[in-house]
Amino acid sequence: MSLGAMEDLFDADAHWMSRAFEQANEALTADEVPVGAVIIRDNAVIAAASNQRESLHDPTAHAEMIAITQAAAAISDWRLERTTLYVTLEPCVMCAGAILQSRIPRVVFGAKDPKAGAVCSLYQLLVDDRMNHQCSVTSGVLAEPCGRILTNFFRSKRALKKL
Repeated sequence: MSLGAMEDLFDADAHWMSRAFEQANEALTADEVPVGAVIIRDNAVIAAASNQRESLHDPTAHAEMIAITQAAAAISDWRLERTTLYVTLEPCVMCAGAILQSRIPRVVFGAKDPKAGAVCSLYQLLVDDRMNHQCSVTSGVLAEPCGRILTNFFRSKRALKKL
């Protein structure tokens, strides 16, 4: 890949990650853990979601899971081929499993999750050749703001707990 093509890809990744970050801000406004996700196909958003575990009382209501469900409905197919998932936080084991099952070929994430990350931090599920599908992974896109929003959220939660 040429340097120009790599710069174009980086610019596109930053653009779509900023859209996922908008979803994370929506989660923050709803007092949810601020994680957002978008799924892109043919250079257009086909799904956008934020964490909704608290509001839906559903432990599976992670941004990625909701976005995958929306995307499958949008294209009327469970195989999300020719898509890219952008998510502000490294996916967990549950979300990585759903990504593999839905055949998403590329995942781009912002901040690493050292406590639950299943892409590179604790596990490398998306590139494990023992699985029936693997993904291309790009990490660290807008990592600083994606990590900062989470750090600030949990810092404020701990401060409230002390009161």
